[in-house]
Amino acid sequence: MLLPQERKALKHKKAALLRVLYGHPASLRSWRQPRGSARLEQEIRFCTAPDGVRIAYATAGKGPPIVKVGNWLTHLEFDWESPVWRHVLEGLAEHRQLIRYDVRGTGLSDRDVSDITFEHFVTDLGAVVDALGLDRFPLFGISQGGAVGMTYAVRNPQRVSHLILLGCSARGAAHRPTQGPELVATRRAIIRQGWGSDDPSYRELFSAQFLPEGTPEQLRWFGELERASATAEVAEKLAVANANSDVRALLPQIKVPTLILHCRGDRRIPLDMGRELAANIAGSRYVTLESNNHLILEHEPATEVFFDEVAKFLGDEKPKSWKRAVRATEGKLQTMARGVETSATYKILGMVAAVASVISFIVWLLA
Repeated sequence: MLLPQERKALKHKKAALLRVLYGHPASLRSWRQPRGSARLEQEIRFCTAPDGVRIAYATAGKGPPIVKVGNWLTHLEFDWESPVWRHVLEGLAEHRQLIRYDVRGTGLSDRDVSDITFEHFVTDLGAVVDALGLDRFPLFGISQGGAVGMTYAVRNPQRVSHLILLGCSARGAAHRPTQGPELVATRRAIIRQGWGSDDPSYRELFSAQFLPEGTPEQLRWFGELERASATAEVAEKLAVANANSDVRALLPQIKVPTLILHCRGDRRIPLDMGRELAANIAGSRYVTLESNNHLILEHEPATEVFFDEVAKFLGDEKPKSWKRAVRATEGKLQTMARGVETSATYKILGMVAAVASVISFIVWLLA
């Protein structure tokens, strides 16, 4: 058996390995970019929506634009450092200028907002692209951002070149057969009760729906994002506006090229909702991703499929920067695992040698 101090040393090494595996914030910063490469930075600006609300938006990367539609709960600064979002944002910005923004009431946008409706979501998107002077661009919608993007594309077909929908639905939870008004009421009660609480268990209910296969560190980051991005009052208003949305009537009017991707085990927005989009948007391409998460994580094979499909759809070169973190993690894990294994081997060999020496000494005494 190993001595207590030896077991303690091995325990520390294993703990270090697990910190890398689960994405400790410090290690995230250290291996996000390879040595000698410049880290991708974002620039944050503000524009004004038609009703006077200030909307914060960010740009990153160079090239033709791609606009990520705002979705339920974002924070431009927090997301940029997040192990949940960073790989997606970095990959999209490798060959294009990525534009994203915080929905009204959340993140860096005006927080004290009384009017939060689906229609405001659409006009806020318009305010951002108008402020940047964009003529024509692809829209990328995740989750509730998909319905907003589809609505904008129908109203502005001359400006939207492509539509990419990941984990989206044409109808909010209140209109879905497997969810409905009762589920929406339950979610509202949970938000009111525990959103801003120091007890994370309330927010963990939402995190588990979005990331059922997330690591403990990813779940912790997502839970903190929820609290950092909006107050309980605003989170409830956003949830209600999204739950009551229904753009099914617009689907046959979508004429822009559309790519629909949906995770097979998505618990937040069921797979059937993605299939419904594909069945009603003429000429759309549909791809099922093999994941149980609502948001794709960097260690999943589904993430590589996502970037493959998006690159082919837009005619871009496949991005590689998002893989740097994965490769660096794998390398560190292998190195640390070898260190743990080598250390343990040396300890065992040392003990065997010590036992052999004792036996030899006893034999010498008895000779």
